[in-house]
Amino acid sequence: MVTSAVRVLRAAVVPLALIGLTSLAGVVLGRVYAGDLLTRLVIGAAAGSVLVSVAARRLPSWLVAPVSVATMAGWTLLSLRLAATHAEIPGGLVEITTDAARNGIPRLLTAMIPVEPTPDTVLVPVVAAWLAGLAGAEVALRAGRVLLGYLPAAGLYAAALYVIGPNAAPAVGATLAFVTVAAVGLAAPARTAPAGGDPAADLAPGVRAAVRLRLAASAALGVALVVGLVALLGPVVADQVDGRPVDPRRYVEPPQVQTLDENPLIRISGWALHPEQKLLEVHTERSDAPAGDAAPSTGPATEDGPAADDTGAGARIRLAVLSDYDGVTWRVGATYRNAGRILPAVTPPRDSTVRTVRQEVTVAELSGRLLPAVATPREVSGARVAYDQASGTLIRPEGLTPGLRYAVTSAEEHPDSNLLATANVPAGEEVARVLRVADGVPDPMRRLAAQLAEENGAPYARALAIEQFLAEHYRVVADAPSGHAYPNLGFFLYGPRNGGGQEGTSEQFAAAFAVLGRLSGLPTRVVVGFRPRGQGPVLAGDAFAWPEVLFDGVGWVSFDPLPRPNEEPRPVEEDFRPTPEDPPPSEAPAPTAEPSASPEPVAAPAGPPGRDGVSTPVLVAGGSGGLLLLVGVLLLTLLAMRRSLTRARLGRGDPDQRVAGAWREVTDALRLAGRPVGDDLAATEVAGHARQALAEARARRAGDDDSDGGAAAGTDVGGVDELAELLNRVGFAPDATTPDQATRAAEAATAYVATLRSARPWWRRLLWSVHPAPLRHPHPHHPHPRRPRR
Repeated sequence: MVTSAVRVLRAAVVPLALIGLTSLAGVVLGRVYAGDLLTRLVIGAAAGSVLVSVAARRLPSWLVAPVSVATMAGWTLLSLRLAATHAEIPGGLVEITTDAARNGIPRLLTAMIPVEPTPDTVLVPVVAAWLAGLAGAEVALRAGRVLLGYLPAAGLYAAALYVIGPNAAPAVGATLAFVTVAAVGLAAPARTAPAGGDPAADLAPGVRAAVRLRLAASAALGVALVVGLVALLGPVVADQVDGRPVDPRRYVEPPQVQTLDENPLIRISGWALHPEQKLLEVHTERSDAPAGDAAPSTGPATEDGPAADDTGAGARIRLAVLSDYDGVTWRVGATYRNAGRILPAVTPPRDSTVRTVRQEVTVAELSGRLLPAVATPREVSGARVAYDQASGTLIRPEGLTPGLRYAVTSAEEHPDSNLLATANVPAGEEVARVLRVADGVPDPMRRLAAQLAEENGAPYARALAIEQFLAEHYRVVADAPSGHAYPNLGFFLYGPRNGGGQEGTSEQFAAAFAVLGRLSGLPTRVVVGFRPRGQGPVLAGDAFAWPEVLFDGVGWVSFDPLPRPNEEPRPVEEDFRPTPEDPPPSEAPAPTAEPSASPEPVAAPAGPPGRDGVSTPVLVAGGSGGLLLLVGVLLLTLLAMRRSLTRARLGRGDPDQRVAGAWREVTDALRLAGRPVGDDLAATEVAGHARQALAEARARRAGDDDSDGGAAAGTDVGGVDELAELLNRVGFAPDATTPDQATRAAEAATAYVATLRSARPWWRRLLWSVHPAPLRHPHPHHPHPRRPRR
């Protein structure tokens, strides 16, 4: 009885080790997920895959995989249903599964940390864990190659470490546990022991000596190889210990927005002309707060704080935060990441008071993708969102629709007003973005900012001086034209009163404050949002913009440069008034760019030494099958990434962005063909280079460099010349490209790439679609490329 129990225990060591190794990958990956649901699902997949192989060990090897895959399908569907229920995602199982299969990898790599376990973010880890457990169990248990059977689990563990990248602390404990579990599995006795202590004992003396010599030489060679690899790779691995991992989220382009969402400041004037338009329906609930925690009065800006009560009056709803200004347009400049219901927590300033605000919002006639919420959102339910943590701006990637209903729980921060008078402002690279002043500032604006700064030394005093100056000397009018470029602001500040100067909407007041603040050394930004009058409808007339200033130890503080009601503005002092100018036309807003970076490849673990007594078909089926599975998954992932990149370039954004994306498809094709172009070439020169590259490729394939080159250079690539002309038009006349021209650009790029690819050898054509070069070396995603030379 005892002997039988010992045999069972010994037989269970390797399966338990495989379950533990595969489960540890889920433990590591679960550190960037909210809650423990993902970890539990991966552990279930690991246990299920290994136990199925154990139960089916007497079946033929070719029958185990179908049985295991069928069981995997059942566990995967159950996991998707559990994740959908946990995330409160409506819809049938078929709809949820289809959406998760289509968007699993992109949403996993663009998800905000912590990642919420939703169907599309748990599908890939669960399936990968099951396949790793299946491959490892078949190799380790059926073939008896325990060390080789560890390879799938080790690859899955390395992939989990790569996916979390720099978004979690080093997994030291989990890695030590992985090594320990692997060692315990290797220490388990073999299923069968050799008949004798010496395998060469029954051989003739001469043959026995030769066999022992060969065995000793093989062992010595193996030891030397291991020692050499350790000596070569040890320093390289040690140098990487303190390095920052590459974030794989750079592979996938995050959600993009349209021009009106990138610069909602230009919508203020349109809303002001139709103040009765209903945009939202809002119901607000606030947590009870101790006496005296109302927002401090930092000037007129925060007087909405004391007015705020349980009815929701005065609770500003933020639409977008605009931090980038190029002298023409204020932009959000955000990098949105798909987020779950729980958003990343931000530590508030030490002495600020935080009140919890919960709002239920129903969209009426508000369009675009920006999702309104009280700052700073902590939890969102009822809508799938993407979030920019730097600015706190939310979007709904699918866009807003009438009737959309969602709930937002926010942490409303109120700084300690007693600290503002002596607070300093930060400086350096971390705030360079909100301190940047673009070239071309009008001299009168510089003189005004300098004089206000000279008369007020402390940062808070300078901010109050700018706020008071604008509130006392300018007028709010609803029909003022939109515009916040330098010429527009110059006319707003110094234009003649009888000619439309010295008056504007909150757009000009907020933009002028932010620019004057940066000129006087204050880190500023512009916020667009709504100031509801109470519970119920939020109208277009409630929309306005306000500036904010960043103070050390206090955070962002809002100001209100709008004039007080029933106060007549005083004329601007003569010291600040230059020669009047005609009002400039409203600037045309330009879309923004999203930089991208390239990740570095990750090395795979090495294989194990061999053992005797295993049939060759079983060993080849197990080891090669697992390796081919991993290679196939990698190739399919690269193919999906490449196709997603092409679709984004040719089909998303405004016409200028699509033309620029089509041009990037052509330059990437030249790089894949071994004929990359330099950044110093003009568009027409690149087009000529493209024709020559195609001609040479055709000539090489035909085996005749002279007879085909001239003809090939002038055929089937006329679209490249047209594409170069369109790119020039984008550079010299932004926003003048039509959708039809963008469509022709996409067709020309697609035709050229297909033609160049067809001229390559067959094996290069196979590698073309999965080559990672366009992913590792993407061009800057900018709709207005460098102006080409004519």
